[in-house]
Amino acid sequence: MTNPAPGDAAPLSRTERLDRLPFTRRHGRLLVGSGVGWALDAMDVGLISFVMAALAAQWQLSTGELSLVASIGFLGMALGATLGGLLADRYGRRQVFALTLLVYGLATGAAALSTGLVMLLALRFVIGLGLGAELPVASTLVSEYAPRRLRGRVVVALEAFWAVGWTAAALLGFFVVRADDDGWRWALAIGAVPAVYAVVVRRALPESVRFLERRGRTAEAEAAVREYEASAGVPAPAQPSPPAVAEPAARARALWSAALRRRTAGLWLVWFGVNFSYYGAFIWLPTLLVQRGFTLTQSFGYVLVITLAQLPGYFVAAVLVERWGRRPTLATFLVGSAVAAGLFGLAGSPATILAAGMLLSFFNLGAWGALYAVTPEVYATSVRSTGAGAAAGFGRIASILAPLSVPVVQQVTGVSWTVFGLFALFFLVAAAGCALLPEMRGRALEEELPEPAHPLARTS
Repeated sequence: MTNPAPGDAAPLSRTERLDRLPFTRRHGRLLVGSGVGWALDAMDVGLISFVMAALAAQWQLSTGELSLVASIGFLGMALGATLGGLLADRYGRRQVFALTLLVYGLATGAAALSTGLVMLLALRFVIGLGLGAELPVASTLVSEYAPRRLRGRVVVALEAFWAVGWTAAALLGFFVVRADDDGWRWALAIGAVPAVYAVVVRRALPESVRFLERRGRTAEAEAAVREYEASAGVPAPAQPSPPAVAEPAARARALWSAALRRRTAGLWLVWFGVNFSYYGAFIWLPTLLVQRGFTLTQSFGYVLVITLAQLPGYFVAAVLVERWGRRPTLATFLVGSAVAAGLFGLAGSPATILAAGMLLSFFNLGAWGALYAVTPEVYATSVRSTGAGAAAGFGRIASILAPLSVPVVQQVTGVSWTVFGLFALFFLVAAAGCALLPEMRGRALEEELPEPAHPLARTS
């Protein structure tokens, strides 16, 4: 594969040169480097579910207080996701990615020293700011470097690191949190690792070529593309690609322009439904199992087995997003999640709880993988991180409300498992939102904002 010689055809842009490359070792380094950060994020989020179960006994916390411990972090994530996207479009993907790791890593380490509920809540909020900002930034960076024909699969592979991190959290819960009264402190102390990894991210990962071009840093953008071409054994063109056409600064309100409002509405609807059901179920799962009469050891062991089913879900989604397409894969996994949530609510024996829980893990995390493949593709370069961050931020509102809703639904119905019927409903709402999203399988990422469907629909 070679680039056109001068005079043979119009020179390829840098993004076109990246799109046509095969998947190389350098792509793998970017995927793993970003994925480790992603896994550390998941480990931190997952740990709180086991810490909650331990603190319920040690600090004698009520269900209302426990729901605050769960929700305060998601409040920080809602703000962090929106702010992180805006900062990434202004200062760069890599810079913000490293900063978020540093923030939540240090705050997690400090949370291990919490002396009471108020201190823990304050630090969980700060942790949430860093966690929320990281996810849309990392997925945008990986998406912008991935070859076009494999982009969906690569982003789903990135999201699969979430299962690795959540499994690590389950292992820490089983072997560390339950070990003694200070086990939860040791687990949170281990959660400070991202602060160290931030240095690796800052030094080892590349900056987005699209971001560099928009900032006029064409020499850096050209050097980054040539490194990837060299990794693939593809000769670089004799002359650098022409500078990208500078776009005017895009504002967050562009997400609701006539050209984008349908995409934004669909994306926000999916993000809200998935966040409500996933975090409502999995954050409370160890505690709900204890409430059902299982010991802490049994509860943590069941959650560990259920968590292991997440990885196959990602694997299947990674294959289907390129064979079926983004929208049908996402919708199928969301409907499967709804069915699994209903079955989990009806499960009574350990065997049925494990079987339904594993189905829920499989379909729900496959849906997450497809959603992260879709999200960066919906928007043009100038608003890509902003749009992804805003969708994630809106979804975090649901992740705040969901843990708070669990004790309320329990109190109203008198049955702890009825909440899973509510989660099934939100999965179906998310599946309906898929109809508003564009299908981007095999298409290049958009560089400029799309035109409105009709001239009369233009906005100023």
